[in-house]
Amino acid sequence: MNQSANLGQGSVGKLLFKLALPAIVAQIINVLYNMVDRMYIGHIEGIGDIALTGVGVTMPIIMAVSAFAALVSMGSAPRASIMMGRKKNDEAENILGNSFVLLIVIAIITTALILIFGWDLLLFFGASENTVQYGWSYLQIYACGTIFVQLTLGLNAFISAQGFSTEAMKTILIGAILNIILDPIFMFPLNMGVQGAALATILSQAVSCVWVILFLCGKKTSLKLKKKYMTLRPSVFLPCIALGLSPFIMQFTESVITVCFNTSLLKYGGDIAVGAMTILSSVMQFSMLPLQGMTQGSQPIVSYNYGAGNLDRVKKTFTYLLVSCMIYSTTLWAISVFTPQLFVSIFTDKPELAAYTQHALQIYMSTSCLFGAQIACQQTFIALGNAKTSVFLAVLRKIILLIPLIYILPNFFADQAIAVFMAEPVADFLAVCTTVTLFTIYFKHLLTQKAN
Repeated sequence: MNQSANLGQGSVGKLLFKLALPAIVAQIINVLYNMVDRMYIGHIEGIGDIALTGVGVTMPIIMAVSAFAALVSMGSAPRASIMMGRKKNDEAENILGNSFVLLIVIAIITTALILIFGWDLLLFFGASENTVQYGWSYLQIYACGTIFVQLTLGLNAFISAQGFSTEAMKTILIGAILNIILDPIFMFPLNMGVQGAALATILSQAVSCVWVILFLCGKKTSLKLKKKYMTLRPSVFLPCIALGLSPFIMQFTESVITVCFNTSLLKYGGDIAVGAMTILSSVMQFSMLPLQGMTQGSQPIVSYNYGAGNLDRVKKTFTYLLVSCMIYSTTLWAISVFTPQLFVSIFTDKPELAAYTQHALQIYMSTSCLFGAQIACQQTFIALGNAKTSVFLAVLRKIILLIPLIYILPNFFADQAIAVFMAEPVADFLAVCTTVTLFTIYFKHLLTQKAN
């Protein structure tokens, strides 16, 4: 019996644990993958705090690159799972082939744009004259590995979509371990500084990319990369992009929001506030990616059984997912609010920056206990193929709520920099209330349709 067939059988709780655990481990590893550069950079003797701030300003561009991978993969993989649930493997492989080509095209375009406009973008995104050189040194090298990032993130979703969560974890693990090994070698003995960190990252992504492609061309996978499906067809990839708009907006607007935060914080708090934001964004990654690992584990079960018409298993999967996500997000909230130094000390040993960041973190993460409900509901909308609602919710939290609040709240508080940090918890609270309400209505309607 193949892996995809098992998605419709057996205990939902055990299956979710089996698929989610490797996905969670992979996401935690992925956090370390992204954070390890900043950990080493922050401890470069003499320039660590300035270099960390400069590299932190590259985050909007790096997040944008990941967002384009999500645009393709996070819409294509659930649709492939749904097709597999309907026993239409040829259509699922057609989706995979189109996604492969589309990811390459996007990688070529984004690489060119970064190399042409990168310096100006860094200045626009909040880099100062003191920090921009470090950001540009990192970004030039990172841009050359964009194609590896796109293919690794984009194609790995198809491994997870089939239920091979352990193999998907290996993709991340291989790159992360290699990055952790190469980072200090390139940065310190070879004296390459931030450029060494970037080089270690793209080499690690290249190895992960080769691993993913070999797996999807091998014997173990149910979905295979086939040349006959590598012709872009709008009827195949456009519905995938429509479904992928929600995760794309969530990730791409993180890039836009980082710009809004950095420019506002540079205005009200200077380089120290921007440096604090670099650390806060890293902690936010830590909070969100393990939650995404849980939803990544649930997605094949939800999509496959929805395609097969088995809504009882869909309901059970969502219930387990919601409880798990809430437990995690509440735990993370407690650590962030009551012992913020545990996170901050990872990134800096500068007393002034550490003290400022700890206070900012307590405010920034004050409603993070609600993340579990937000992401469980929003990602289940995607797994069910509901593109319109998932896009609306992504736009609501980031564009309609958070961005205006970043500029509005400083007008009402004496400490304007801290007021900028307050925008995050206010927007999160309003977004969660809306998301949970809409999901409750939609899910009841879905179950009512089955009963009728």
